[in-house]
Amino acid sequence: MAATAGKTASEGRASADLEADIKQLKADIEKLTKQLAKTSEHGYGTARRAATEGVEQLRAQGEAAFDSLRSNAKDIEAQMMASVREKPVTSLAIAAGVGFLFALLARR
Repeated sequence: MAATAGKTASEGRASADLEADIKQLKADIEKLTKQLAKTSEHGYGTARRAATEGVEQLRAQGEAAFDSLRSNAKDIEAQMMASVREKPVTSLAIAAGVGFLFALLARR
């Protein structure tokens, strides 16, 4: 009987130790879950900031390219106006020729 009582006490301690381990595991899992949630929020915030900065940089580059194109278009317009003023008959003949070519292409 003494052996049976020793076995039961040993099993009781093992059961108590197992329950304590399970509680500790649950607590550790909860900590890990909170830490992962916090890490994912941090990662999301970082990614969002990077995306916002990228969009701003692309917008700035787009505006610079648009301004450059606008400036080039104004220069070309000024050159064409000067050319028309210098040689109005030649400019009229070129315009008529281009119009005739467009008409031929449109008919086909």
